[in-house]
Amino acid sequence: MKRLISLLLPAVVMVAACAPSQTITRYTVKVEQEYPHDTLSYTQGLFFDGDTLYESAGQYGESRLAMVDIATGVQVHGVHMDKRVFAEGSCNIGDDIYVLTWLEGVCMVFDKKTFTMTGQMKYKRQGWGLTTDGNQLIMSDGSAQLYFVNPKTFTTVRSVTVRRNGKSVNMLNELEYIDGRIWANIYQKDEIVIINPSTGEVEGVIDCRGLLDKKLRTSRTDVLNGIAHHKATGAIYLTGKYWPRMYRITLEQKK
Repeated sequence: MKRLISLLLPAVVMVAACAPSQTITRYTVKVEQEYPHDTLSYTQGLFFDGDTLYESAGQYGESRLAMVDIATGVQVHGVHMDKRVFAEGSCNIGDDIYVLTWLEGVCMVFDKKTFTMTGQMKYKRQGWGLTTDGNQLIMSDGSAQLYFVNPKTFTTVRSVTVRRNGKSVNMLNELEYIDGRIWANIYQKDEIVIINPSTGEVEGVIDCRGLLDKKLRTSRTDVLNGIAHHKATGAIYLTGKYWPRMYRITLEQKK
């Protein structure tokens, strides 16, 4: 998930024996509109609160949490983090914004209006993606596991292993909770999986190859990462690390 991938702990691999084959719906993406995106943003978390877009960005010395003007891609309010922190996935519940850290084992809590840090909660795994169903936080750590976490204490309530036709799906990265399902970027793949949160089964796969035009890529351009859902309109937005564009997309089912 990172440029510092050599430090990554081994992923948890679990394979279900004799698991029945699942019907998986396959999609491609259709771009409805494109927007500028900050090429200095190593996107880790992307989410809407009402009409306001928030983004957390990683890398040591570059990590930040920002409120973003979607029309321009410009940060209008935000906070830069200590150079010793590698920020990761983010989401909000009410007025609290939660931001994971990669190896530091701390979830930072910020006030949504002031961007003041109001607390920190510790955990013992790596931090990758983060979303919420409105009650619990849902967290990934680079393995095939998803963790459902109490937002007040950061204790794990339960976990599920994500499987596609019985095989575990590792490298789960940025997450978004959309209409009762969890969408997850697969790190280093132009692919998003749609997961049943009760069972961990992959019910859909989204092929995002070609989303960012090759002509817009540079040596710095990194992988697809960043899913945001505007609940009022149902619109879905995708971007990537250091990408120059963010896209509003719709899904087209493969025949």
